[in-house]
Amino acid sequence: MVLIWQTFSTTKGGERELTATRTEIDGAAGATTQAGEGGRRTVGIIMNGVTGRMGMNQHLFRSIVAIREQGGIELADGRRIWPEPELVGRREHKLRELAERTGIERISTDLDAVLADPEYEVYFDATLTSARPEAVRKAIAAGKHVYTEKPIAPDLETALELLRLVREAGVKHGVVQDKLFLPGLLKLAELVRSGFFGRILSVRGEFGYWVFEGPEPPAQRPSWNYRAEDGGGIIVDMFCHWRYVLDNIFAPVKTVTALGYTHIPERYDERGEPYEATAEDAAYAWFELEGGIVVNLNSSWCTRVNRDELLELHVDGTHGSAVAGLHGCRIQPAAATPKAVWNPDIPNDIDFRSAWIEVPQRQSYDNGFKAQWELFLRHVVDDEPFPWGFDEGAKGIQLAELGMRAWRERRTLDVPPIE
Repeated sequence: MVLIWQTFSTTKGGERELTATRTEIDGAAGATTQAGEGGRRTVGIIMNGVTGRMGMNQHLFRSIVAIREQGGIELADGRRIWPEPELVGRREHKLRELAERTGIERISTDLDAVLADPEYEVYFDATLTSARPEAVRKAIAAGKHVYTEKPIAPDLETALELLRLVREAGVKHGVVQDKLFLPGLLKLAELVRSGFFGRILSVRGEFGYWVFEGPEPPAQRPSWNYRAEDGGGIIVDMFCHWRYVLDNIFAPVKTVTALGYTHIPERYDERGEPYEATAEDAAYAWFELEGGIVVNLNSSWCTRVNRDELLELHVDGTHGSAVAGLHGCRIQPAAATPKAVWNPDIPNDIDFRSAWIEVPQRQSYDNGFKAQWELFLRHVVDDEPFPWGFDEGAKGIQLAELGMRAWRERRTLDVPPIE
C-alpha cells in the first residue's frame, strides 16, 4: 500500500499549486510499531539532504542502511537500536529511487510536516551549508536531537547561536568528524597515546588530488564548492577537519597562518557551462599547537598525487617518526633511523623507504561515518558519551574564519578558546 500526503498553496491567481509531497510505501507505521517489540528500540530519523554525494553514499548507504543490514546496534542489555529513517529532500523522483534501492518506506519533500511528526527523535542534515541553520533551528524548536554534517553553519556567529539553542532546548547534538575514525589515523592516535614519539616536534600534512574542472572529463565536484558566495572553498571545507584532527590526536591549536589561492579560475558546472571560480581551490597553512608542536598542512584540489594515499601526515618526535594515511601507518623509531650524510656530489646509497616499519592491523575497522552514527545513536538512546557536539563543530568554523582572516591580513592569528 502507498499513502501519499500532498501540500498545496494558493497562487495570486487563485490556483492551487503543489508545494510538497510525503509518501509512505508498504506501511512504514506498522514496521515502526513492530520495532518496539522483542527488545528492539526504534529511533526515527529524519534524513535531510540524502540525494547529495555525501548524504547518499556515506550517511545513507554506508551508515544507516548498513546498520539496518547488520540487524541494528546491540546494546549492553541485549536490546538493539533500529534506525527508521524518512528521506527528505527537494527532488521527489530522486527520493523515490533511493527508497526503491534501500527498502526505506518513507520519503518527503515537506520538511515541516516531518518535523511535526513525534515518531521522529533525530534530525540529520547533509544539505548545503548555507541552508543548514534554518533547518536545524526548526529541528531544535521541534524538540529533535540533531546530528549534522560539517560545517554546522556558514559562520561562527551562527554556529554559536545553534550551540546556545541546543543547550537551552536540552536536546542531544553532534557533528560529523569522520577523519578521527580512519584506520590510519586511529593507528597514529594510538602511537601518540603510547608515548612512541617522545616529544612531538612537528607534523607535515598533504591532502588533495586533481579535481577535474570540465568539460572533458566532466567536472568532478559540485560547482558550489568553488563559489565563495555559496559557501564554497577549500578552507571552509578542510579547516574544520584539521581542527578536530589536530585537537584530538595531538594538542589544541594555538595559532594559525594561512594562504589561500584560486589556481583554476574557470571551471564548468553541472550543465557543462563555464563559470568563474570565486573560492580558493588550495590552501597552505601553518599551525602552532600547545606544547610547541609546529604543523604545516597543505590542502589542494589541483595537485597530482605522488604519495600512497590522498591524505598523508608525517609526524616527527624525539624518539620516533610516523607517516599515516587514510588506512596505513608506517613508523621509524630512533634506534632504527639511518644516518644520512649530505653530499650532493655522489649518489645516495641509502634506501630510506625500506627503513620504515608498517604498523600491523590488529583489529578490524568499520566505515568511519557508520562508526560515528552508531556512537551518536547510543548517545541518544542510552546517554553514552559523545564528545563531538556543536561546541566542537563551532571550533572548526572558528579555525576556518581565522584562516581566511590570516590570509587576508597576511599575519599569524591566535585561536581563542570557545566556551
